[in-house]
Amino acid sequence: MVRRHHEVRRSAAGLAGALAVTLLLAGCAAERRTPSTTGGAAPGVTTTSVKVGGVLTKTSASGYSTKDAEIGAKARFERANAAGGVHGRKIEFVGAEDDGQDAAKGDAAARKLVQKDQVFALVPVHAPNFGGAAFLEQQGVPWFGWATGPQWCGTKTGFGYNGCLAPKKGAGSQTWWGRQMADLLGGAQGRSVYVQTTDSSGSKYGGTTISQSFAAAGFELAGVNSGLPAAAPPPDWLPYVNKIMTSDDGKAPDVVVSVIAGTKFNVGLYSALKRAGYRGVLTDATSYDAAILKDPASAQALEGVVAAPMFEPFESAAPEIAAFKADVEKVAPGATLTQHMAIGYWAADIFLDMLTKTGKDLTREKFLATANGDYSYENAGFGRIRFPQDHTEPNGCGALVRLEGGAFRVAKSLKCFDNVPLK
Repeated sequence: MVRRHHEVRRSAAGLAGALAVTLLLAGCAAERRTPSTTGGAAPGVTTTSVKVGGVLTKTSASGYSTKDAEIGAKARFERANAAGGVHGRKIEFVGAEDDGQDAAKGDAAARKLVQKDQVFALVPVHAPNFGGAAFLEQQGVPWFGWATGPQWCGTKTGFGYNGCLAPKKGAGSQTWWGRQMADLLGGAQGRSVYVQTTDSSGSKYGGTTISQSFAAAGFELAGVNSGLPAAAPPPDWLPYVNKIMTSDDGKAPDVVVSVIAGTKFNVGLYSALKRAGYRGVLTDATSYDAAILKDPASAQALEGVVAAPMFEPFESAAPEIAAFKADVEKVAPGATLTQHMAIGYWAADIFLDMLTKTGKDLTREKFLATANGDYSYENAGFGRIRFPQDHTEPNGCGALVRLEGGAFRVAKSLKCFDNVPLK
C-alpha cells in the first residue's frame, strides 16, 4: 500500500515534470513567434521581421500599368535589409497584388493581404481606382503610395508619398506645376492654359487642382474638358482637338495640360494636336517613362512634351538619385527606370523612416501615433512630407522633364512651393 502510494507520487511528479517541460517548450516557441516585443500582438511583426505587401494596377483594359512600383519598393527594402533592417527587424516583402484598375478587386486584394497574409502595412499602393481605402482605415492598417485619388485624403492610415492630391475646398492645393512651368517659359503673363481630363473622378479632380495651380502662377485658363471617356482612347480625337485649338478666344492656348493616366491616351491626343498644327507646350504627369522610347511612334508623339514628375528626375546628379539607381540595379539588373519604380521606392523610403522613428516597441497603434504626431521628413529625392498636414493637402513639390531628341532632359529640378487654399 505504501509502495503504491509512492508510485502514485512518482507518477504525479513525472506528469508534472513533463507538463513543465511542455510549457517551457511552448513558451520558447511562442517567444520565437511573438509578433512584437511587448505583450500586444502586432500582425505581421516578429522580433526579427516586419511583413508588408502592396496593391498595384499591374494590368488594365487601357494598358496602363504601375507594376514597376513593385521593383522600386523591393529595391528600397533590400537596401534597408542589407543594412540590418530597422531596429533589428528585416522587411519581409510579399510582393504586390493586381487590382486590374477595378475598385472591387482592389478592396479584395487589401483584405487578402491583411486577413490572410497578415501584413503589418500595405507598401506600395499605386492604383488610380484603389477600392480598399475604407477597409484599411476601419482596420487601422497603414498604407503608402501615390495619392492620386480622393480615397487617400482625410484618412489617418493612408500616406501618399507626396501628400493628398485631391484636397477638399479650403484645404491647401499645389502650385508647383504652374510655377515651375512659368519659370521655364520666362513668365506666365499673357499666356493661356487648357486642361484636358477624362471622366474618371480622379482625373476630373486633378483637373481642378492643376487648373488652379496654373492660375496661381499667373496663367489665364482657356478651358477645362472632362468629357473624355476613361475606359479607352476615343476612335476620333478631332472633337477634342477642335475644342483645344479654338479655346483661347478662337486660337490655340499656349499650354495644354493632359490629366490622363495612360500613354495610349497621350500619344493619341498629342499626335492629333500636332497634325492640327499645334505649336504650344504639351505637359502631363505620366509621360516621363523611358519605356515609351522603344516605340518610334510614341517617341515621335511625345517629342517636346514636358512631363511633371513629383520626384527628382533620374538624370539628376543628386546623391539620392545615384543611390536609387544602384538599389534598383541590384534587384533588377538592366531594368529601364520608370516613374512607377520611383513612386514605389519613395513610398517605401517614407515607410522605413516612420518605422525607424516609431522605435523597437512596434504596434500599428504606436506606428500611427508617430506618423500622425507632427511627423516631418525631407529627402532630395521626393522633397518633403508632413503629417497629419499632408493627409489633406499635397506636399507641394515637383520637377519638369522635357523629351528632346529621343532623350529626357531635366527642365526644372525638384522644388517645393507653398500651397494655396483650393477654391
